[in-house]
Formats: sequence, C-alpha cells, structure tokens
Amino acid sequence: MGNVDVLSLVSHLVVYMVVLLLAVSCHECGHAWVSYKFGDDTAYMLGRVTLNPAKHTDPIGTLLIPIVVFVLGSLGAGVVPLIGWGKPTPVNPRKWTNYRWGNVMVSVAGVLANLILLIIGFAIAKIMMTQGFGVNDFLRAANPVAPSNPIAIFVWDLMFLNLSLFVFNLLPFPPLDGSKILGTFLPPGAQPVLALLEQYGYLVLIVLVYMGVFGLIITPFLYGLIYLLSL
Repeated sequence: MGNVDVLSLVSHLVVYMVVLLLAVSCHECGHAWVSYKFGDDTAYMLGRVTLNPAKHTDPIGTLLIPIVVFVLGSLGAGVVPLIGWGKPTPVNPRKWTNYRWGNVMVSVAGVLANLILLIIGFAIAKIMMTQGFGVNDFLRAANPVAPSNPIAIFVWDLMFLNLSLFVFNLLPFPPLDGSKILGTFLPPGAQPVLALLEQYGYLVLIVLVYMGVFGLIITPFLYGLIYLLSL
C-alpha cells in the first residue's frame, strides 16, 4: 500500500461499514414497513420490518463489494465511490389495497429513509460546528487514508452515504426505486422493456459507476452539501 496509513484506512473502513449497514437497513425497512401498511405482509412475515442489519445484509452487495471498492478506492486517497446494495425487500403488489399508490409509496419509502438520515447527519454536523468543528474537518474525514476525528468520520459518512443512496436510487433505471416509480406511470407497452432492463440492471449500474457516470451525477449534490455546511 506504499505510504497509505493502514491504521487510518482500517478505522475509516469500520465506520464506513457501520454507517452503510445502518443506511441499507433503514432503506429496506422503509420498503417493508410501507408495503405492510398498504396491506402486504410478505416482508413482515419474513422479519424484514426491522432495523436489524442481519435481516437486510447481502453478503456480496452489502459486505464484499463495498469493502473491496473502499480499499481499492482508498489507494487514490479520494472520496470512495458508493457501490453496494442490501437484500431486496420482497413485496406482493397483489396484496396492496391500492396498487398505484402502493407502488409509488413503497418505492419512495427507501429513499425517504435515507433522506431522513441525511438530515440527521447534517443537523449533527451543524451542531458540531458550533463547538469548534469546521467544514475542513468533514472534508478531511472524507479522505479514507487521512487521520481524522472518529466522530467527524461518522457524521460525514452518514451524510455522504445517505445522500448517495438518495440520489442513486431515484435514478429512473432498473432495478432502482426510481424506475419503479416511473413504471407506475408508463403505458403497459413499456413494461416489457423495463422488465428486460431489470434482468441486467445491477451489472450495467456497476459498469456505469466504474466509468464515473454516477460520480458526475452526485458531484453537484456533494458540492451543494458542502456549501450548506459552510453557511
């Protein structure tokens, strides 16, 4: 790893994974809870209406890939891109009392959970800034190989990961939540196209993230977050 500070890397990785598990659990629990409220008990019966990470963790998408990407991305000493997902929440739309609203609200529930966590992280950051912390402390916390205050790392990751999940999942591309919202309002003739895209969606999304497409999308939002912190 050359001149990489291994201790800083490990400490950043531990905090990153803790926040990622929290973000993913809240996201999937949001889907499960709203689906249950609309009359579908599929996820509820499987114990998915919970914040317990064990119920929502995908060994590959939530653990292996994020850890590998974090370590490899850290070698560039920059902001690590977000690549990861939780275990999909099973739903049975036929049980919803209202299909159209159920599909929209269940899809939106996950990103709203991430938005709430983002707002909480932002509020904590602003409180910390009244106690001597500055924007640079959070920017330093974004560097995975720089020695940083553990609390600053946690708060930055809470904001960054949930902002990323919020924006990413709203993209209208299968199998993301945005595509399900869009599919609700598309004519029946377009549904087979969405179904076909969904089969290869994860692979395509990983390629797009690797090519830096998501980085281009999320960057303005990150700058906006930093600007709001500096006010």
